[in-house]
Amino acid sequence: MRRFASIKRCSAPSKVSSEEFRVERLSERHDRSAFTCGIEALDRYLREHAGQDQRRRLSATFVLVDVANGAVAGFYSLAASAVEPSSLPEPMAKRLPRRPLPVTLIGRLAVDLGYRGRELGRRLLADALVRAAVASRDIGAVAVIVDAKDDTARAFYERHGFQRFADDPLRLFIPMADVERQFHEI
Repeated sequence: MRRFASIKRCSAPSKVSSEEFRVERLSERHDRSAFTCGIEALDRYLREHAGQDQRRRLSATFVLVDVANGAVAGFYSLAASAVEPSSLPEPMAKRLPRRPLPVTLIGRLAVDLGYRGRELGRRLLADALVRAAVASRDIGAVAVIVDAKDDTARAFYERHGFQRFADDPLRLFIPMADVERQFHEI
């Protein structure tokens, strides 16, 4: 479980960023108009819907800001969700109650095309996982889940410890216990 070994372990999500980048909760001061990750639905979400979803408390969006110029280099969103235990692999499901289980959903995660190749997706994922683990202590969540957009995204999440749901190969999860082991200082 050392997939994030090169990322500095931390006790607060905001410390996952390096001196070049800072993770911040999305606000009006962030210029999202220039962001483009190559997937129009993700670009549109950040520009047009993320702020609205946040104000309505449907999700929380966090942006990775380039400290040098203030540009949004990437983002992710988190929301509360639930899954049926029957959709999880049997070894995990058999230890859990037979009712919808609370989870944290990474709704979206993207890096601007101009910042590709710098492992910022991994940084964003690490920040999202730490933030989810910290929150799970207060509100409860057995796992972090994600709906991968395609096989490339699925492979990215699998490289970082996510497993496929039994009933949907593009829906993945990582047990919160695994997240806490990866970031044992949270």
